[in-house]
Amino acid sequence: MGKDLETRVVEALMGKGWHVSCAESCTGGLLSGRLVNVPNASHVLDLGFVTYANEAKVRYLGVREETIEEYGVVSEPVAAQMAEGTARAAGAQAGLSTSGIAGPGGAVPGKPVGTVCFGISLPGRTLAWTDHFEGMERNRVREAAVTAILERLLALLEEEA
Repeated sequence: MGKDLETRVVEALMGKGWHVSCAESCTGGLLSGRLVNVPNASHVLDLGFVTYANEAKVRYLGVREETIEEYGVVSEPVAAQMAEGTARAAGAQAGLSTSGIAGPGGAVPGKPVGTVCFGISLPGRTLAWTDHFEGMERNRVREAAVTAILERLLALLEEEA
């Protein structure tokens, strides 16, 4: 049987000598928790943030209030700033972020329940994207979001290998 996703991510980060930091809103620590489940994760994960409140995103991650006002907290520009902010605050090479609407409430026009915005900051570039996990209950949205960002990070790490 093959290694699970988070083990492969931790091993890829260790192989590069990189550290990772997570800034989580809708996943509420689940992303960091999945990484911490891996033995030796302490070699790559020093610090993470659960910034559920907008004020915490601004204060601890450097997300600009203007960005939140213009695009909304569940947006690619905010996710990008969260990823960059967590990497900067932790002194990590990789910053990961999640911001979304896990439900059951919270939907706004154009952003239904299950909308999740992601950010990955790596040296020299930041990637942000949106996925939709509609029709799932709250915890399944959170789990799907964690899997999605870990898969994307692993693909990026393997690309750079």
